Amino acid sequence: MPNNRPVHEVRFGAVRAAVWANETKTGVMHNVTVSRLYKDGDQWKDSSNFGRDDLLPLAKALDHAHTWICQQREGEGS
Repeated sequence: MPNNRPVHEVRFGAVRAAVWANETKTGVMHNVTVSRLYKDGDQWKDSSNFGRDDLLPLAKALDHAHTWICQQREGEGS
């Protein structure tokens, strides 16, 4: 059964970057999805739309996700 959870997650406020691991013939490849959490009444939802105030936290989350992926790749070579 495939794992349907991210291997790593970075959050800054309502902005989230999720890192996913995908096995390929040449090894693990990482992909990143981004979302913004918001509350609609009593229910939490997520969106792939970002406003002006989300952009810097989003850039920061992506930077951290990139760093984490690079560290994983460095560990593969050891």
